[in-house]
Amino acid sequence: MTVPSPPRPEELARARLLAGPEVADTAADALARAAGRPVERGASTGGGPCVYVGAALPEALRGDGLLWFHSVNAGTDALLDAGPWPPGALLTRTVGRMGERIAQYVLAWVLAECQSVPEFAAQHERAKWRRIPSELVAGQTALIHGTGRIGSAVAGLLRACGIRTVGVARTPRELPPGFDAIAGPDEPVDARWVVAALPLTRATEGCFGADRFAAMGGASFINVGRGATVDLAALETALRAGTVGRAVLDVLADEPAAPDDPCWRLPRTVVTSHSAGITAEEDVVTDFTSCLRDLAAGRLPALAVDPARGY
Repeated sequence: MTVPSPPRPEELARARLLAGPEVADTAADALARAAGRPVERGASTGGGPCVYVGAALPEALRGDGLLWFHSVNAGTDALLDAGPWPPGALLTRTVGRMGERIAQYVLAWVLAECQSVPEFAAQHERAKWRRIPSELVAGQTALIHGTGRIGSAVAGLLRACGIRTVGVARTPRELPPGFDAIAGPDEPVDARWVVAALPLTRATEGCFGADRFAAMGGASFINVGRGATVDLAALETALRAGTVGRAVLDVLADEPAAPDDPCWRLPRTVVTSHSAGITAEEDVVTDFTSCLRDLAAGRLPALAVDPARGY
């Protein structure tokens, strides 16, 4: 991991604190209290080094004045794709309770499937009474692509319900929290659910394609990572062939989806509005404060991002 060196505590102590328009006034007030200095709106670096909290990096801050950028989002792909990252500027991100929220989202759809919620909802619309068997989740397997904070949170909640959790990792590593086992990217695993919780990088773009979907054996596919990791045409083919049983897509490559977007016509699929892990104001403040505390003590924050890798 090649994360830029953190700014020295004395540099940080004299840096201006700037916030983007996506930071609400109440959050900006809380950031000011945490940092012990006022929050300035705007992107001017005149007056020395600065710290910026926001979603996008203003062009005016791509010079030498930026010490640290704290992203209000968990994903940093759009931020890093907007232009070369300023050399030496630290990048951290907001995760907050996103893992908990996304884990509950995934569990909700897993339970809904086992309790035949979509089928009962359809029956209700037709005023039809027919018993539909349910099944238990315990003893079944979930394969989770992404073993970071979010993937581990998903795994931990599913595991608490008795689901065997297998994480997918490109390189050998110690067993992350929440997982029962680790598998390689192309290692066959008989799973009932395949959960995508990947960031978008050059290595993950389009990684869910025809071959991977063909190998799922009828598993349900849930994407809570990034939309561009999925080839939608390949997913449609797999859904029609039955190699993917169902799909739940919280993220798409192009958002929001227009009424004529092909995603709405995918069989046995539910598309939600990128809402599984909405970031709350308190998440931004809590994670910024945690990073600030680490930096003031001369430590690299756990939420630091390697700009070259994108996570």
